[in-house]
Amino acid sequence: MHCDRLRGQNDTSKVPRGDYAAITASHDGCTMRIIVVVAAGLGLAGCSSFSMPDMFKSTPPSASIQLESLPAGAEARASSGETCKTPCSLSVVAAENFSVTFSLPKYQPETVPVQLLRDPSGPGVTVDPNPVYAELQPALPGKKGARGAPKAAPKAKKPRSAAPAEESPFPPPPAR
Repeated sequence: MHCDRLRGQNDTSKVPRGDYAAITASHDGCTMRIIVVVAAGLGLAGCSSFSMPDMFKSTPPSASIQLESLPAGAEARASSGETCKTPCSLSVVAAENFSVTFSLPKYQPETVPVQLLRDPSGPGVTVDPNPVYAELQPALPGKKGARGAPKAAPKAKKPRSAAPAEESPFPPPPAR
């Protein structure tokens, strides 16, 4: 028997005893098919929205750092991409050690490494050094590499020959 013919047959008193077992088994087969199809559909739909390993990964904690420079007003850029003008503070996602680069026009850039110190008693992290400090040195005078490419040397003029070669297959150029 098929699932279509069994629908609506709730009264099993009129069914002969041997057929009742067949109807019950068929109902269980239809129910099982429906459950399997629904479970497979949900399983496939779930695969498109997330993956199981990503669900159990914890996000790295963030750490707040103070940034200072001499002179003030330098751009501080963490290796993870966050930026601010000193003096300032940044919240950095602390997955691993990072660095902060300080830059200011007419000064040499300076990079300071920052280490993460994990707290064994809890999920938090602290950074060392905090505050991160950089004393920028003036740029060396006469160093023009940062402004652009150097100008090309002027082209040398070709010397004019007094007379054309005697065996040239070409006619002489017109006189000017």
